[in-house]
Amino acid sequence: MTGLVCPVALRRPHRLTGGQAAPPRLGTMPIEPVSPSVGLGVLHLFCKVGPLIERDELAAAVAAAREGGDQVIPVAVLGHKADVAFMVLSSDWLALRRFQTAVGRAGLEIVDSYVSLTEISEYAQGVPEEMRNNRLYPQLPPADKPAWCFYPMSKRRNVGQNWFTLEYERRKELMYEHGASGRKFAGRVLQVITGSTGVDDYEWGVTLFCVHPDDLKEVVYTMRFDEASAEYAEFGPFYAGIVGDLHDVLDQVLSPA
Repeated sequence: MTGLVCPVALRRPHRLTGGQAAPPRLGTMPIEPVSPSVGLGVLHLFCKVGPLIERDELAAAVAAAREGGDQVIPVAVLGHKADVAFMVLSSDWLALRRFQTAVGRAGLEIVDSYVSLTEISEYAQGVPEEMRNNRLYPQLPPADKPAWCFYPMSKRRNVGQNWFTLEYERRKELMYEHGASGRKFAGRVLQVITGSTGVDDYEWGVTLFCVHPDDLKEVVYTMRFDEASAEYAEFGPFYAGIVGDLHDVLDQVLSPA
C-alpha cells in the first residue's frame, strides 16, 4: 500500500537535537493586553441573582476593576429578563474578561451579554476634539441621570431598504437628521453609542442615561420617526433599570423595601 501515513507517526513527539530549545507550549506564554487602537472596550453583562451570591466577593471585583482604571456601572434591572446589569468600560479586553469571570465566581448567573467598542461615527469624523474624546472615552455614569436603558440595533439589508447600498452622502444626510432629533433631548438624555460589527450579533449598542423613565420612552419614540430609523433600523431586546451604587442596587434586588 502506498500513499498512506501511519496514524502513529502523526502523533510522534518532536525530538530535539543537541542545543535545540523546545518550542513554547500552548498556554505557557502570558497573554498580553488586548486593546483597541483607539477608544475603549465595552461589556454589558445581564445577570440573575441567586441564593449563592457572595456580596463581598462581587464588591471586591468591582473595586479591583475600578482600581485598575476601568469603569463599572451597576444597574438594578426591571422585568424578568435580569436582576442586575453591569456596564463595564476598559482599555483592555482581558480586564473585561477577568471581570466577567469574577461576576460568575461571586454567584451571579450571566443570562445575557453584549460586547462593543466606543467609536466615532463615520459621519462625525470632523467633530471638535472635546466631543471626539467624550465619545471615545466617556466618563460614566452621569450623576443626574439614574434612569437607564440598553438595546442593540442594526441597519436593514432588505430589498428596497438596504442601508449599505445607499450613497454615502445620502446616509450622512439621514444620520444628520437623526442626530438633530436626539439633540432636542440635551440635558435630559445622555446617549452612548458603541460599535459592535464583527464582535456581537448586532452592529451597534445603544445605552441611554436619562433623568426620568419617561425620557427613555420619549427619546426612542421620537427618533423612530426619522427616516434612518423608520426605514432602515432593526432593534434587539431592551433592558431598563436604575443606575446606583453596587450595595444599593443589590439591596433593591435582594430585599426590596
